[in-house]
Amino acid sequence: MTPKDIPQDAATSHEFDAYRRLDLEVIEAKGCHLVTGTGRRLLDLYGGHAAALLGHSHPRLVAALTAQADRLFFQTNLVKLPVRERAARALADFAPAGLDRVFFVNSGAEANENALRLAFRHTRRHTVIALTGSFHGRTAAAAACTDGSEAWYGFPAWPFSVRHLPWNNAALLEDAVTDDVAAVIVEPIQGIAGARAIPVEVLQAARRACDARSALLIADEVQCGMGRSGRAFAIEEAQVTPDVLTVAKGLAGGFPAGAVIARHEVAATIRPGDLGSTFGGGPLAAALIAEVIAVVRDEDLVARADRLGRLIRERCLVGPVESIQGRGLLVGLRLDRPASDVAAQLRERDILVGTSSDPRVIRLMPPLVLQDEHVEQLAQALQEISSS
Repeated sequence: MTPKDIPQDAATSHEFDAYRRLDLEVIEAKGCHLVTGTGRRLLDLYGGHAAALLGHSHPRLVAALTAQADRLFFQTNLVKLPVRERAARALADFAPAGLDRVFFVNSGAEANENALRLAFRHTRRHTVIALTGSFHGRTAAAAACTDGSEAWYGFPAWPFSVRHLPWNNAALLEDAVTDDVAAVIVEPIQGIAGARAIPVEVLQAARRACDARSALLIADEVQCGMGRSGRAFAIEEAQVTPDVLTVAKGLAGGFPAGAVIARHEVAATIRPGDLGSTFGGGPLAAALIAEVIAVVRDEDLVARADRLGRLIRERCLVGPVESIQGRGLLVGLRLDRPASDVAAQLRERDILVGTSSDPRVIRLMPPLVLQDEHVEQLAQALQEISSS
């Protein structure tokens, strides 16, 4: 960490020193822009780890949150809530056909944790297959499936057997699904790895292998779902339907929310008391989930993500960018130099982007309300970096 990365008040902060913070203090955000305490206005192409799906302070989300808070702020999951049922119905309708049962949680890690628990209960097996480059969360089960988590896992042992296979080898994956495998868990587009799309043939092989061995296919769409890929869910590109799909981040537009969506036959394994969440599916989150899906539909944002992703590919293969990967508005810019250097130079030009576990890839996860002019701003900044 460089001195510039350390906030001036770090010595007196009461927070854990758990994040490598940027030298930015954000006090306001609207649409696709952040405003700092010094008055800078930055184009946000990072989207708060892809959570700001509709941008910042979208008027319909603010109105939905305000109205719900005034009506019913919180209530236990032991009582029926019309707003929660409305959110579940909207999410099931948005999901791939056949996934029609929803369990609400609070985050992506919690969604994956419960998806894995569901797989173990359904199959009564003890092994999970994941892919290299994967990131599924920081809780015990989700982290056990995350590639490279040994460096920070923290628990004394994995809770079950995990095998990581190459992300791009369909034949090897198909052969590896044996009778002890409960589930194969995949991110159709690996976010942390640099917006790296899993090949269609790998996803199709995973589906065939799970069918042949009665294992479950779990699609982790925490980062790539909710229209970001240019499809409602990224796995649809492979014409594959998973048994279980997880979603979070942009699900409620930046409000903490996650969900597990499953086939009816898989969800039927669960009995009262098998799963639980104090705040999952609470009134505020539920109201926002329903409104996010309505806005995505009303503003045709899935098609917009697809179009703008194509525009980025057309306009941003300039300057230090050697190639572009990902789909829709989950994009990786592969560079001819360290990504951290280019990200810093873009911040100097009032553009915020993300990096990845690949030191040469910048990650773009902008709001789906991004404008053409914002793509042009990025392209111009990249060209300036090349000539500077």
